[in-house]
Amino acid sequence: MKKTIFIFGLLILAILLLFHFSKYAVISGDLSAEVVVAIIAIVFFFVGIYINKKSLHKPTTTTTEIDHEKIKELDISNREYEVLQKIAEGLSNKEIAESLFLSESTIKTHVSNLLVKLDAQRRTQAVQKAKSFQIL
Repeated sequence: MKKTIFIFGLLILAILLLFHFSKYAVISGDLSAEVVVAIIAIVFFFVGIYINKKSLHKPTTTTTEIDHEKIKELDISNREYEVLQKIAEGLSNKEIAESLFLSESTIKTHVSNLLVKLDAQRRTQAVQKAKSFQIL
């Protein structure tokens, strides 16, 4: 975090210096306003590319292993576990039913069983608890 703040601080300082340089260059008559605007646009373009590469394209390396013992301990069946995975993907009961070729009422039963087994009030809370138990 400190590195990111430091980098952004340096970028802001560089842009500020560029603006001051351009102001003096235009006043002294060495550069026209169009050239200064073009230079600033190019600088912002490369800063944007740099930020994009550094911040947005971080490889996601989540190497948490599934705790199969905890799944057995909670007495979660294979089908309930599949439903839990679909809930974690953000699917509705109808979408889960269609993807698993089950009826919607069966999915509702599995969801209610999961809520009881995970001691959760809502689906989102069940997903959070499942992640904390490392079963998702």
